[in-house]
Amino acid sequence: MLHADGVTKRFGTAVALDGLSLDVAAGEIAGLVGHNGAGKSTFVDVVCGLLRPDAGTVRVGGRAPSAARADIGVAPQHIALYPSATAAEHLALFGRLAGLRRRALAAAVAEVVDALLLADFLDRRVGLLSGGQQRRVQAATALLHRPALLLLDEPTAGADPQTRESLLAALRRRAADGAAILYATHYLHELADLGATIAVVRRGRIIARGTSAQLLAGLPSEVRLRAEGADEVRVRTTDPAGALTALLDRAPGTLREVDIRKPSLDDLYRSLAG
Repeated sequence: MLHADGVTKRFGTAVALDGLSLDVAAGEIAGLVGHNGAGKSTFVDVVCGLLRPDAGTVRVGGRAPSAARADIGVAPQHIALYPSATAAEHLALFGRLAGLRRRALAAAVAEVVDALLLADFLDRRVGLLSGGQQRRVQAATALLHRPALLLLDEPTAGADPQTRESLLAALRRRAADGAAILYATHYLHELADLGATIAVVRRGRIIARGTSAQLLAGLPSEVRLRAEGADEVRVRTTDPAGALTALLDRAPGTLREVDIRKPSLDDLYRSLAG
Protein backbone atom coordinates (compact mmCIF):
# COMPACT_ATOMS: atom_id res chain seq x y z
CA MET A 1 0.00 0.00 0.00
CA LEU A 2 2.75 2.45 0.97
CA HIS A 3 6.01 2.33 -0.98
CA ALA A 4 8.75 4.89 -0.35
CA ASP A 5 12.05 4.59 -2.21
CA GLY A 6 15.12 6.73 -1.55
CA VAL A 7 13.21 9.71 -0.19
CA THR A 8 15.40 12.74 0.48
CA LYS A 9 14.32 16.07 1.93
CA ARG A 10 16.51 19.05 2.82
CA PHE A 11 15.74 22.28 4.59
CA GLY A 12 18.60 24.52 3.59
CA THR A 13 21.76 22.73 4.65
CA ALA A 14 19.90 20.44 7.07
CA VAL A 15 19.10 16.95 5.76
CA ALA A 16 15.82 15.72 7.28
CA LEU A 17 15.46 12.60 5.11
CA ASP A 18 18.50 10.94 3.62
CA GLY A 19 17.38 8.30 1.15
CA LEU A 20 14.68 6.79 3.36
CA SER A 21 13.01 3.66 1.96
CA LEU A 22 10.03 1.94 3.54
CA ASP A 23 7.17 -0.38 2.56
CA VAL A 24 3.97 -0.87 4.56
CA ALA A 25 1.56 -3.54 3.34
CA ALA A 26 -2.23 -3.56 3.57
CA GLY A 27 -3.22 -4.87 6.99
CA GLU A 28 0.17 -4.05 8.51
CA ILE A 29 0.83 -1.70 11.42
CA ALA A 30 4.35 -0.33 11.06
CA GLY A 31 5.87 1.53 13.99
CA LEU A 32 8.22 4.38 13.08
CA VAL A 33 10.60 5.09 15.97
CA GLY A 34 13.58 7.36 16.42
CA HIS A 35 14.95 10.30 18.37
CA ASN A 36 13.46 13.77 17.99
CA GLY A 37 14.81 15.15 14.71
CA ALA A 38 15.32 11.71 13.18
CA GLY A 39 12.93 12.54 10.33
CA LYS A 40 9.68 10.82 11.39
CA SER A 41 7.36 13.82 11.10
CA THR A 42 9.00 15.00 7.88
CA PHE A 43 8.41 11.59 6.36
CA VAL A 44 4.74 11.65 7.40
CA ASP A 45 4.38 15.09 5.77
CA VAL A 46 5.94 13.78 2.55
CA VAL A 47 3.68 10.72 2.45
CA CYS A 48 0.51 12.75 2.88
CA GLY A 49 1.60 15.28 0.26
CA LEU A 50 2.28 18.31 2.48
CA LEU A 51 5.94 18.27 1.47
CA ARG A 52 7.51 17.41 -1.86
CA PRO A 53 10.69 15.32 -1.60
CA ASP A 54 13.89 16.59 -3.19
CA ALA A 55 14.63 13.08 -4.45
CA GLY A 56 13.07 9.64 -4.35
CA THR A 57 9.48 8.50 -4.82
CA VAL A 58 6.42 7.84 -2.67
CA ARG A 59 3.45 5.79 -3.85
CA VAL A 60 0.19 5.12 -2.02
CA GLY A 61 -1.68 2.29 -3.68
CA GLY A 62 0.49 2.82 -6.74
CA ARG A 63 -0.26 6.55 -6.98
CA ALA A 64 1.51 9.74 -5.97
CA PRO A 65 0.27 11.22 -2.67
CA SER A 66 -1.43 14.11 -4.48
CA ALA A 67 -3.56 11.63 -6.41
CA ALA A 68 -4.26 9.37 -3.43
CA ARG A 69 -5.48 11.91 -0.86
CA ALA A 70 -8.90 10.28 -0.56
CA ASP A 71 -7.17 7.07 0.55
CA ILE A 72 -5.09 8.74 3.29
CA GLY A 73 -6.09 9.61 6.85
CA VAL A 74 -3.73 11.77 8.91
CA ALA A 75 -3.49 12.53 12.65
CA PRO A 76 -0.54 14.97 12.89
CA GLN A 77 1.79 15.35 15.83
CA HIS A 78 0.33 18.66 16.96
CA ILE A 79 -3.38 19.25 17.52
CA ALA A 80 -4.82 20.60 14.26
CA LEU A 81 -8.44 21.33 15.19
CA TYR A 82 -10.65 24.43 15.37
CA PRO A 83 -10.97 25.49 19.04
CA SER A 84 -14.34 27.20 18.56
CA ALA A 85 -15.98 24.24 16.77
CA THR A 86 -17.51 21.29 18.61
CA ALA A 87 -16.34 17.70 18.26
CA ALA A 88 -19.52 16.89 16.32
CA GLU A 89 -18.92 19.80 13.94
CA HIS A 90 -15.41 18.54 13.26
CA LEU A 91 -16.67 15.08 12.38
CA ALA A 92 -19.35 16.49 10.08
CA LEU A 93 -16.82 18.78 8.36
CA PHE A 94 -14.12 16.17 7.85
CA GLY A 95 -16.67 13.60 6.74
CA ARG A 96 -18.04 15.93 4.07
CA LEU A 97 -14.54 16.83 2.92
CA ALA A 98 -13.96 13.09 2.44
CA GLY A 99 -17.11 12.85 0.31
CA LEU A 100 -19.45 11.29 2.88
CA ARG A 101 -23.10 12.34 2.80
CA ARG A 102 -26.34 11.61 4.68
CA ARG A 103 -26.57 7.98 5.81
CA ALA A 104 -22.95 7.19 4.99
CA LEU A 105 -21.79 10.20 7.00
CA ALA A 106 -24.08 9.38 9.94
CA ALA A 107 -22.89 5.76 10.00
CA ALA A 108 -19.22 6.79 9.84
CA VAL A 109 -19.64 9.32 12.63
CA ALA A 110 -21.47 6.78 14.81
CA GLU A 111 -18.66 4.26 14.28
CA VAL A 112 -15.81 6.57 15.35
CA VAL A 113 -17.83 8.04 18.23
CA ASP A 114 -18.30 4.55 19.60
CA ALA A 115 -14.73 3.41 18.88
CA LEU A 116 -13.03 6.43 20.45
CA LEU A 117 -15.51 7.11 23.25
CA LEU A 118 -16.55 10.59 22.09
CA ALA A 119 -20.24 10.54 23.07
CA ASP A 120 -19.85 12.42 26.36
CA PHE A 121 -18.33 15.54 24.78
CA LEU A 122 -19.59 15.60 21.20
CA ASP A 123 -21.32 18.96 21.65
CA ARG A 124 -18.49 20.69 23.49
CA ARG A 125 -16.12 23.08 21.77
CA VAL A 126 -12.75 21.49 21.15
CA GLY A 127 -10.93 24.36 22.83
CA LEU A 128 -12.60 23.39 26.11
CA LEU A 129 -11.66 19.71 25.92
CA SER A 130 -8.78 18.06 27.74
CA GLY A 131 -5.65 17.11 25.84
CA GLY A 132 -6.66 13.45 25.75
CA GLN A 133 -10.13 14.29 24.47
CA GLN A 134 -8.64 16.47 21.73
CA ARG A 135 -6.37 13.61 20.73
CA ARG A 136 -9.41 11.36 20.38
CA VAL A 137 -11.25 13.87 18.20
CA GLN A 138 -8.20 14.33 15.98
CA ALA A 139 -7.79 10.57 15.57
CA ALA A 140 -11.51 10.29 14.77
CA THR A 141 -11.16 12.77 11.88
CA ALA A 142 -8.39 10.56 10.44
CA LEU A 143 -10.35 7.32 10.85
CA LEU A 144 -13.72 8.68 9.75
CA HIS A 145 -13.66 7.88 6.02
CA ARG A 146 -12.00 4.46 6.45
CA PRO A 147 -8.82 5.34 4.53
CA ALA A 148 -6.64 2.63 3.06
CA LEU A 149 -3.57 4.28 4.64
CA LEU A 150 -3.52 5.78 8.13
CA LEU A 151 -0.67 8.08 9.20
CA LEU A 152 -0.48 8.78 12.92
CA ASP A 153 2.30 10.96 14.32
CA GLU A 154 2.64 10.71 18.12
CA PRO A 155 -1.15 10.21 18.44
CA THR A 156 -1.06 9.46 22.17
CA ALA A 157 1.47 12.10 23.29
CA GLY A 158 0.28 13.29 26.69
CA ALA A 159 -2.89 11.20 26.41
CA ASP A 160 -4.62 9.49 29.31
CA PRO A 161 -4.85 5.66 29.53
CA GLN A 162 -8.48 5.67 28.30
CA THR A 163 -7.50 7.60 25.16
CA ARG A 164 -4.56 5.31 24.51
CA GLU A 165 -6.52 2.09 24.97
CA SER A 166 -9.45 3.18 22.80
CA LEU A 167 -7.18 4.35 19.98
CA LEU A 168 -5.01 1.22 19.96
CA ALA A 169 -8.11 -0.98 19.90
CA ALA A 170 -9.53 1.01 16.98
CA LEU A 171 -6.25 0.70 15.05
CA ARG A 172 -6.09 -3.05 15.57
CA ARG A 173 -9.60 -3.33 14.11
CA ARG A 174 -8.74 -1.15 11.12
CA ALA A 175 -5.62 -3.18 10.38
CA ALA A 176 -7.66 -6.37 10.61
CA ASP A 177 -9.99 -4.83 7.99
CA GLY A 178 -7.03 -4.28 5.65
CA ALA A 179 -5.80 -0.74 6.34
CA ALA A 180 -2.07 -0.01 6.22
CA ILE A 181 -1.02 1.98 9.28
CA LEU A 182 2.15 4.00 9.83
CA TYR A 183 2.45 4.82 13.54
CA ALA A 184 5.22 7.21 14.62
CA THR A 185 5.80 7.08 18.36
CA HIS A 186 8.27 7.16 21.24
CA TYR A 187 6.09 4.76 23.25
CA LEU A 188 7.57 1.43 22.26
CA HIS A 189 5.23 -0.56 24.50
CA GLU A 190 2.35 0.63 22.31
CA LEU A 191 3.97 -1.05 19.30
CA ALA A 192 4.16 -4.28 21.27
CA ASP A 193 0.46 -3.92 22.16
CA LEU A 194 -0.36 -3.34 18.48
CA GLY A 195 1.69 -6.29 17.24
CA ALA A 196 3.44 -3.82 14.94
CA THR A 197 6.47 -4.31 12.77
CA ILE A 198 9.17 -1.76 13.50
CA ALA A 199 11.21 0.68 11.45
CA VAL A 200 13.96 2.49 13.36
CA VAL A 201 14.91 5.88 11.89
CA ARG A 202 18.23 7.57 12.50
CA ARG A 203 19.35 10.74 10.72
CA GLY A 204 16.76 10.36 8.01
CA ARG A 205 17.41 6.71 7.22
CA ILE A 206 15.87 3.39 8.23
CA ILE A 207 18.61 1.56 10.15
CA ALA A 208 16.56 -1.49 11.22
CA ARG A 209 13.33 -3.05 9.97
CA GLY A 210 11.41 -6.16 11.00
CA THR A 211 9.19 -7.73 13.63
CA SER A 212 10.02 -7.23 17.28
CA ALA A 213 11.10 -10.90 17.52
CA GLN A 214 13.47 -10.50 14.58
CA LEU A 215 15.00 -7.29 15.90
CA LEU A 216 15.31 -8.52 19.49
CA ALA A 217 17.07 -11.74 18.50
CA GLY A 218 20.64 -11.63 19.75
CA LEU A 219 20.11 -8.88 22.32
CA PRO A 220 21.15 -9.90 25.85
CA SER A 221 18.75 -10.75 28.67
CA GLU A 222 19.45 -9.77 32.26
CA VAL A 223 19.63 -12.45 34.96
CA ARG A 224 19.17 -11.19 38.50
CA LEU A 225 19.77 -13.32 41.59
CA ARG A 226 19.62 -12.50 45.27
CA ALA A 227 20.71 -14.87 48.05
CA GLU A 228 20.40 -14.40 51.79
CA GLY A 229 23.46 -12.67 53.22
CA ALA A 230 24.89 -11.68 49.84
CA ASP A 231 24.69 -8.74 47.45
CA GLU A 232 22.37 -8.94 44.46
CA VAL A 233 24.04 -10.28 41.31
CA ARG A 234 23.08 -9.05 37.83
CA VAL A 235 24.42 -10.59 34.63
CA ARG A 236 23.63 -9.56 31.05
CA THR A 237 23.86 -12.52 28.71
CA THR A 238 22.49 -14.03 25.50
CA ASP A 239 22.34 -17.40 27.32
CA PRO A 240 20.15 -16.68 30.36
CA ALA A 241 19.52 -20.35 31.17
CA GLY A 242 23.23 -21.15 31.22
CA ALA A 243 24.05 -18.03 33.23
CA LEU A 244 21.34 -18.83 35.77
CA THR A 245 22.63 -22.38 36.21
CA ALA A 246 26.15 -21.09 36.82
CA LEU A 247 24.93 -18.48 39.31
CA LEU A 248 22.85 -21.02 41.24
CA ASP A 249 25.85 -23.31 41.56
CA ARG A 250 27.83 -20.49 43.17
CA ALA A 251 25.05 -18.84 45.18
CA PRO A 252 25.91 -18.65 48.89
CA GLY A 253 23.19 -19.14 51.49
CA THR A 254 19.46 -19.44 50.92
CA LEU A 255 18.15 -18.24 47.58
CA ARG A 256 15.65 -15.40 48.01
CA GLU A 257 14.86 -14.15 44.51
CA VAL A 258 15.56 -15.01 40.87
CA ASP A 259 14.47 -12.97 37.88
CA ILE A 260 15.18 -13.13 34.13
CA ARG A 261 14.36 -9.98 32.17
CA LYS A 262 14.19 -10.59 28.45
CA PRO A 263 15.27 -7.81 26.05
CA SER A 264 12.60 -5.22 25.30
CA LEU A 265 11.95 -2.83 22.44
CA ASP A 266 13.53 -0.13 24.61
CA ASP A 267 16.74 -2.17 24.68
CA LEU A 268 16.57 -2.48 20.91
CA TYR A 269 16.07 1.24 20.50
CA ARG A 270 19.04 2.06 22.73
CA SER A 271 21.28 -0.46 20.97
CA LEU A 272 20.47 0.95 17.52
CA ALA A 273 20.11 4.64 18.26
CA GLY A 274 23.56 4.79 19.80
